[in-house]
Amino acid sequence: MTPLYDRDGWIWQDGEWREWREAKVHLFTHTLHYGMGCFEGVRAYAGATGTHLFRVEHTRRLAESAHALDVPLPFSEAEIITAQRECLSKNGLSNAYLKPTVFLGAEGLGLRAQGLTTHVMVAAWDLGPYISPQAATHGLRALTSSWARHHVNISLCRAKTSGHYVNSMLALNTAVKAGFDETIMLDPEGYVAEASAANVFLLRDGVLHTPEVTSCLQGITRDSVIQLAQQVLGIEVRERRITRDELYTADEAFLTGTAAEILPLRELDGRYIGGRAGASKRGESISSDSVTGRLQHLYRQAVQGELEAFKHWLTPVQYKE
Repeated sequence: MTPLYDRDGWIWQDGEWREWREAKVHLFTHTLHYGMGCFEGVRAYAGATGTHLFRVEHTRRLAESAHALDVPLPFSEAEIITAQRECLSKNGLSNAYLKPTVFLGAEGLGLRAQGLTTHVMVAAWDLGPYISPQAATHGLRALTSSWARHHVNISLCRAKTSGHYVNSMLALNTAVKAGFDETIMLDPEGYVAEASAANVFLLRDGVLHTPEVTSCLQGITRDSVIQLAQQVLGIEVRERRITRDELYTADEAFLTGTAAEILPLRELDGRYIGGRAGASKRGESISSDSVTGRLQHLYRQAVQGELEAFKHWLTPVQYKE
């Protein structure tokens, strides 16, 4: 795979377009040393009417993350959305992943973070498969992590901040080294929080359950799935505290995230999810008639602009005359 630094293209940085290989920062960039910054992962999809950004609410969350960190944002949300649209056009991309990022400059170091310039960048590229294609059809094997998710008074939980992801990387890398695909993180009280970078859902007796938004991120894909489940499938969704053994005995379980989209959870800690009633056999693909399969199909339709009721989620890349 070509390293990210070695490719052709354009990156928007502080209101200017820079050639991909020339978009650089100084070694004393404050965020590199202390992790004070925030970012978003945004998807663009090609549909029947052209390429569009999916749910530009990501940019609102970016601005809210910066505000929660007390980092002044020098560009408006509208300007950052425009940069994302232009980034896709300038790089000739249709199905792509974008990463708007806010970081602090190299004017000085120290925890007081005073007198620093706020920088904003937007890059876009073809992400390719987030995980093996088989994962979307056969599901993930996960391990409950010994690393807990942040307590609400340890750090910001609703902000998508750069430094938070050390916690996620520790948890995921431990699981991967043990032979698993993903990890499930618990909150400091022992309830299910989220996966390394995705929200968690379980189905039990026809009702969808997902952890309440306390120590987990308020995911935008999570919200999309809740709306699709309620408005299209007529399924009740409950946001509440969930214990890990509820995942063991769920009828179905899946993860949601911008990069991951919707990925079935097949096993947790060696327990086969859905296996208690012999619902399906180990190694089989997820049924298209399952709630997980139906939501995957609906989500694909939504991101490609095929669901009229959800076209407000789409922002065209090409401007209308």
